[in-house]
Parts: sequence; structure tokens; C-alpha cells
Amino acid sequence: MGTPEFALPTLEKLATHYSLVGVVTQPDRPAGRGRRLTASPVKEFALAEGIPVFQPERLRGVEAIEHLRAWVPDLIVVAAYGQILRPAVLEIPRFGVLNVHASLLPRWRGAAPVQAAILAGDTITGVTIMKMDEGLDTGPILAQREVPIAPGETGGALEARLAEIGAQLLLEVLPDYLSGRLQPQPQPAEGVTITHRLSAEAAGIDWTRPAVELERHVRAFAPTPGAFTDWNGVRLKVLQSEVLAADEIAPAAPGTVFLWHKSPAVMTGEGALVLVQVQVAGKRPMNGELFVRGRKDILGAVLGSHRPGEK
Repeated sequence: MGTPEFALPTLEKLATHYSLVGVVTQPDRPAGRGRRLTASPVKEFALAEGIPVFQPERLRGVEAIEHLRAWVPDLIVVAAYGQILRPAVLEIPRFGVLNVHASLLPRWRGAAPVQAAILAGDTITGVTIMKMDEGLDTGPILAQREVPIAPGETGGALEARLAEIGAQLLLEVLPDYLSGRLQPQPQPAEGVTITHRLSAEAAGIDWTRPAVELERHVRAFAPTPGAFTDWNGVRLKVLQSEVLAADEIAPAAPGTVFLWHKSPAVMTGEGALVLVQVQVAGKRPMNGELFVRGRKDILGAVLGSHRPGEK
């Protein structure tokens, strides 16, 4: 069970080493400028490999449960599926349901562990292979692998790296788990943190926050949906940024744009943020220096701030 790119390495490795009776993924969703119905990466791979695909809107009705039972799976593996599984699903396979989760549980239980780790300034994260129970990522652990977060690493890059590591770790532990030699162990009671699903609007930049936090904000939401701000009624995405310490610049109101070594920079609540790469809505990404050459009117402007709960 899985939907986005994160799930692909797990599916690919399982398809190579095990017999798959079917794949469950989210229904096709509108995407792109034309808003055409688009299949998930998981569905595209499964169809190419001739693996049966099931796409229920909700995996909780009687018909959906019976569809899964008819496959008679020995084991279900989940990687970023996007739905909470009910007991009726968890009880179907004799070996239970395993989840490839992109954090070192119990830290960052929930839907956005990669972004949460970057936003919090974590220097270490990892992957967890967990046996699912009825709670939100509360099940016992089979294995974990630590991964350092590289300086400047974006959410997209880290997620891709964790997807590969998680898939490999799953393959390593499956033989011992299926044979009974490896037993899941309860999660520690201490160190629990929760991360909720992040909307595209959560990527909005609040210029009253410190530049150090905003640099992490930009990385966490890169490449998609992209951290953004408002300028003259236009959405301006910030795809890459650098921090300027407060002692390097003259004070000004948060959101004020000024020129720093030929690149645009923005005052924040503490320090400033150099806009290394930006993207105007509907345009291609471009270097900040080239952008400001063609749009000098941004200098001196005060960019709009987005605070939690605002749209």
C-alpha cells in the first residue's frame, strides 16, 4: 500500500524479491495546469509490472475489506499510503501489516515526518520498520536506521534518500521477521512528537520569524509545494536561500527587500534571508541575481507575511 514517489523503492524491491498479489493506492487525482486525472507513481509501476491495482476512496467499507481478503495476503507493507488502516484491515494478513516510516519513531509520528525534522532543525533522522497497530504510528518496531540530515538538504532530497534506505532496511529484516527470529519491540514511552499533514498554504513565509528558521522552512518545502511570499499581488516562491546574520545588515522592518551582493535579500525578525533561487507564479525558477536585474522594483518593497492559519 502506497501512493507517492516515497513508496516506489519499497514496491520495486518487494516486486523483485517476493510475489505480490496486489497493490493498493489512492484514486487518481487531478494534477498539473490542465487538472487531468493522474495516476500515482505506485499505480504506474504496478500496471507496468502486471500487478493488480485497487484504488478505494476509503479503505473502510465492507466491499473494500472483502476485496483485500480475497487476495489472501500473508503480509501487507505500507509506505506513505495516505489513509489510516482500521482493525479490520490490520487483521487480514497472518503476518500483520508493516510500515516503512520516514523518522526514528517515536519522534515525528504522523503524516509529514521529513518536513517536520527539517523545520525543527534536527541533525539526525532516519527510517523505522514498524508493525502497525490501531494508533498513529504507535506500533512496535522491527528495525531503525539513523541518517544524518546534510547541511542545505531539502525536504525532497531527504525524502528520496530515506525512501531508498527504508526499502533496503525492509528487505534486510523481512526474512528474520517472517521466520519468527525477529520480534517487534515496543516503542519508547519518551520522546514522542507528532506531525500533522501539511497543506500547501503551510509553506507561506512569515517574515517576522528568525532567518535561521526561515532557511529551514524554505528547505523543508522544497521543491514542492515551495515556500512562498506575496509581492504586488503575485505569489513568489523561494526555492533556495541563505542566512545573513543580524550584525551584517542595517535594521529594517521584516519583509523589506534590499540588495545584498547583487542578490535580493529580505529582512526577517532576526537577521535576513538571501533569495538564492526564486520562482514567480507561472514562470520557471531562476537565480536570484538574474531575477533582481529584471525586477529592480522589488527592492525596497515589503513582502507579505503568512502566519499559521492564514491563507
